[in-house]
Amino acid sequence: MKKEVMMKISDKILKVNESFTINMYDNGFMLEISGRSSDEEWVTSKILCSSVEEVISLVKEAISLPRND
Repeated sequence: MKKEVMMKISDKILKVNESFTINMYDNGFMLEISGRSSDEEWVTSKILCSSVEEVISLVKEAISLPRND
């Protein structure tokens, strides 16, 4: 069985807003984050994660991206 590749925030969002949400579910997590795309459009990304390590990786990416002014 092939392992799914986790999506990155920067696949969809270039500038992030000041906050994001992490939801905990019985079978994993979901990170929801909003910001601006490369077209300067408002976008929201909801990324499912199967482990806490994936969530931490996304949080690290989120705090490293430029902030939306």
